[in-house]
Amino acid sequence: MTNDSMTKALNVCLSPLLIPLYDVESHIVVIIDIFRATSSICYGIENSAEAIIPVAEINECIAYRDTQTHYLLAAERDGKVVEGFDFGNSPFSYTTEKVGGKTIVLTTTNGTQALHLSRKAKKIVIGSFLNLTALCNWLKVQQEDILLVCAGWKNNFNLEDTLFAGAVVHQLKDFDFRLDDAAIAANDLYEAGKTDINQYLKKTSHAERLKKLGIEKDIEFCLQVDLTTAIPILDGDRLVKLKN
Repeated sequence: MTNDSMTKALNVCLSPLLIPLYDVESHIVVIIDIFRATSSICYGIENSAEAIIPVAEINECIAYRDTQTHYLLAAERDGKVVEGFDFGNSPFSYTTEKVGGKTIVLTTTNGTQALHLSRKAKKIVIGSFLNLTALCNWLKVQQEDILLVCAGWKNNFNLEDTLFAGAVVHQLKDFDFRLDDAAIAANDLYEAGKTDINQYLKKTSHAERLKKLGIEKDIEFCLQVDLTTAIPILDGDRLVKLKN
């Protein structure tokens, strides 16, 4: 733990490109990709997926096809399912009927990239509006510094991930955390949009992208608060359900 009167740091990384500026080895890292990777991961783990294996590149995902174990292969680029894969990162693909008891290998445009850049962290967990309160309750009792990593869009800042980081800061800020400037800004953004998050985030560039693909329902789904209680945590190369 970094120390300033022994308080824990609560930092927000606004783009994966900024991850090297943080000592991730001393942090619990929360990966955030609201539209849609981390929302779908949380939903899949809640719905009894055995594990989700995040990989950075499409060819890494394809490599699992040649193993003796049967994996579901999921790949998304630019908001679309990559041709030849079982599905992408729509939360509607992660229902109990589809993923219960299965292991999914997943690669996405933003979320899995951010996770791989954070691999040296003390712990990596997955955050979304779907598991907001469960995640915050767990983070409150941890004794390590926390870094909220916004996956953004192709390494650029985005509104939805930063607003979610602000929602986490909002719940944690009174629990003896020391905020960096990005955490203060994220909290201010959340305060501006919290009365109607869905309406506030309709103007985001990624929401516009998803609308053009005809999948507005995914946006609405990903903005549901506390639909799940599962916290996916990285165990080796697999995201599994955190055991209390």
